[in-house]
Amino acid sequence: MATKEQAKTRLRSDLTSVKEDLMTGVSYMIPFVTIGGIFLALGFMVAELPFTPGDTETVFETTGSLAWYFAEIGSLGLTIMIPILGAFIAYSIADKPGLAPGFILSYTIQQPQIIDAAGSFVGVNAEGAVAGFLGAIVAGLLAGYVARWMKGWSVPTVVKPMMPILVIPIITTALLIPVVVFALGVPIALVDSALTATLEGMQGANAALLGLILGAMMAFDMGGPVNKVAYVFGTVLVADGIYGPMAAVMIAGMTPPLGLALSYFIAPHKYPDQMRESAVAAVPMGLSFITEGAIPFAASDPLRVIPSIVVGSATAGATAMALGVTMPAPHGGIFVVILSNSILGFLGAIALGTAVTAVLVTLLKPDHTETEATTTTSSSQTA
Repeated sequence: MATKEQAKTRLRSDLTSVKEDLMTGVSYMIPFVTIGGIFLALGFMVAELPFTPGDTETVFETTGSLAWYFAEIGSLGLTIMIPILGAFIAYSIADKPGLAPGFILSYTIQQPQIIDAAGSFVGVNAEGAVAGFLGAIVAGLLAGYVARWMKGWSVPTVVKPMMPILVIPIITTALLIPVVVFALGVPIALVDSALTATLEGMQGANAALLGLILGAMMAFDMGGPVNKVAYVFGTVLVADGIYGPMAAVMIAGMTPPLGLALSYFIAPHKYPDQMRESAVAAVPMGLSFITEGAIPFAASDPLRVIPSIVVGSATAGATAMALGVTMPAPHGGIFVVILSNSILGFLGAIALGTAVTAVLVTLLKPDHTETEATTTTSSSQTA
């Protein structure tokens, strides 16, 4: 019996470790995503200006133009973000010895794979399918665990100083490059291509369902792992030219702080006086796409607040996807609304999600009384 319990405990520990490694990679990747997405979005915006000659594609191909300049910076950021993800997943597992192999392997798996009709690897070429962020996750985990395994090797004292900077990175890369190119690249590229094609073909009810799921995830833990998974899903699709999920993610992430602030302002008698400061701060945080602005409200009353914001964000995300709203920038909130293909749709989805959140949480919360506050304080002091 003890053995089974130990195995379960170890499994839980391993799963928690993998989750933390993935979140480390994501946290280091986000600045690259932000820079790439914002500059690419600026390129689109400049290309659409009335005084800019030619269509969008022509302007982007015109070397030296302002739109081309912004697009080049944006493309570099979005290209490098996926190797960065793999590199820092490996870094989280094996520290510095895993960093370079994780980057190189993740970059390698991004090279387009030419696949024949039978699904066999033919070669590498600019017109093939790429493994995307799924490939970077697999490559980062592989590089990290192999490098960590090598760190445990017993080697002569004279070799030890060279292990983390020379021996481990070189051997790890040499061992895993063939695995990544010939064994993993094609199947992961096929999965990534199928996912991209499915998302591009989503319309109507299917798109709304995707938006609903992404919206609920954004609100569920307000900046935690579930929120980050939805955010990363939206951002990596920006690199593939799919901008609908990013709009749903951004709108849904803005809704919780705005909805809770609105609830406070329309029904202040349901909140303690000290929540006013949190409500005031939640407005600019929500407008800036900082979902964490909802945390003070959720921490004080999670059973009523969390279901309310999940429903509100799910409504906002589903509405945005159903309306076909897009957003090429992965961050910025209200400050990048001009980059959306439908400013009214973007703002309307935010307004609807905010209203739903505010109505639900206001209906669910009882009136706040000083007696309740005193009782709560006394109980905590007694404990």
